[in-house]
Amino acid sequence: MLGNQPTDGSLPVHNPGNGALLGEMPVLTEEQARQAVEAAQRGRRAMAATPAHERARMLNAVADGIERRAAELAVTLAAENGKPIRQTREEVAAAIRIFRGFAGEATRIFGRQIPLDAVPGLERHLAVTVREPLGVVAAIVPFNYPVELYAHKAAAALAAGNAVLVKPPEKCPLTLMEIAGIVTGAGVPAEAHRLVPGGPELARFLASTPGVQMISLTGSTAAGRALSELAAGTLKRTHLELGGNDALIVCADADVERAAEAVVLGRLARGNGQICCAVKRIYAEDGVYDEFAQALEAQARELVVGDQLDEATDIGPLITEPAAIAVAEAVDAAVRGGAKPVVGGPRDGAFVPPTVLVDVAPEEEAVAEEIFGPVAPLLRVGDPLEAVELANASPYGLQAAIWTRDVQRAFGLASRLEVGGVVINGSTALRAENLPFGGPKLTGGAREGLHDTLLEMTEQKTIIVMDALS
Repeated sequence: MLGNQPTDGSLPVHNPGNGALLGEMPVLTEEQARQAVEAAQRGRRAMAATPAHERARMLNAVADGIERRAAELAVTLAAENGKPIRQTREEVAAAIRIFRGFAGEATRIFGRQIPLDAVPGLERHLAVTVREPLGVVAAIVPFNYPVELYAHKAAAALAAGNAVLVKPPEKCPLTLMEIAGIVTGAGVPAEAHRLVPGGPELARFLASTPGVQMISLTGSTAAGRALSELAAGTLKRTHLELGGNDALIVCADADVERAAEAVVLGRLARGNGQICCAVKRIYAEDGVYDEFAQALEAQARELVVGDQLDEATDIGPLITEPAAIAVAEAVDAAVRGGAKPVVGGPRDGAFVPPTVLVDVAPEEEAVAEEIFGPVAPLLRVGDPLEAVELANASPYGLQAAIWTRDVQRAFGLASRLEVGGVVINGSTALRAENLPFGGPKLTGGAREGLHDTLLEMTEQKTIIVMDALS
C-alpha cells in the first residue's frame, strides 16, 4: 500500500448479500498516484538487481504467508465478493499455487543462442538473447476472482524482476489489502509492490503515464479498448483478458446428464455466474435437445441460493444490486423475445436465482451478449456444424466446450471453433494456472499463465560477440 499518506477520501465496502459495512478502501489523489509511480521506478531497479533465486524465495514466502491465513482470507473474500465460501477457499488455494508456480518460473527465464553461421560472413560471431524485466507493470484486477487474478499478474511481474502497481477492485478490495501486508512481510521491497486503490480515473492515469511500461487488465472489452487507446500514447505494452461469450455444444451422442452437470457447475453454481469463461450459450442437437433440457432443469432446481458464508450455499449474491438488476432485465428481455424460463424466479436484492431459458432465438441479446450472472440460455440446432457457425458468429473468442463420445468429431469441431481454448466433455469454466488462458477477437488476444505471462512481462535483448569463435 501507499503507507500512511493522506488520501482523497475512501469508499465503503459492503457485504452484497446483507449490506453490512465490512470496511473502507482508501482512494488516492492523482498526486499520490504519481508519487507511487515515481517510487516504483526505484522498486523496478531493486527487483531487476535481485537474483532469480531470491525472487523465487520471496514468492514462496508470499505463498506460505497466504497459506497460513487461508481460512480467514477465504471468509473475508466471501463476505465482500458474494461467492460461496467453498469457492473462495478454492480461489485462495489457487493463488497459493500460482505464487509457488511463478517462484519456480523465476529461475527459468531462458534466452537463446542463435547460429550466425546461417548468414554468409558471420560464421565467427556469436549471438545470444537474454530476457530482461519490462520495468513497472500496472495490474488492473477485476471483482469476480480478485485474489486468483491478482496472483496471476503480481506474482508474474515480480518473478520477472519488475515492480508492480496493483489497482484492486473497488467493490471487494479488502482481501487484497490483507495480502499486500503478507507480500511486504515476505521481503518484497515496498516500492516494488504497491496497492494503488481508486476508481476508473486511476486506471486511466496508469494507462497514460509514461512511468508504467505495461498495463495488465482483466475486465470488459469496453475497458480494454479505452485503456488501450490511452496506452498507445506512450506505446506501453498491453496485456488484455477481456469479455467472453463461451458456447457449449451438446452433440446427439453426448452423455446428457454429465453435459447438464457441466452447465450447472460451470455456469450456474460457479462464481454466481460472474465468470468470463463460464458457459454463456448452450447449443443442443435437435435429437437430444428435450432430454438435455429436462436434465438441466432437474439439476438446476437442486441448487441452493443463500448466504455466501453458509456451507450449504451454491449461489450467493452478485457483486451489487445494480449488477443483479442488469441480469434480471436481460432475462426479461429474452422472455419477451419468446424464450421460456423453466427454472428461475424474481430477483431479490443482489440475489438472482439460477435461471434456465429454453427455446431461445439465436439473435436474442441473451445470446449475442454475455449475461454476467447465473443464467443458462439453451438453443436448438440441427447439427454440430450449425452450432459451430453460431458460436463463431460471436465477436468474442475465449473458450468453448463440446460434448460427444466421438473423438474424431471432437477434434474436427475443435479445429473449426474460433476460440483460445476448447474443452472436450467438460465445462468452459476451466482455468489451470499452467495452461495459456485467453482468446482472439474482442477477448483481447493475450494469453495468461505460468509459461506465458512471464514472457509478456520481459523484454528480449540480443547480444552479439564479434569474432567469438575465431
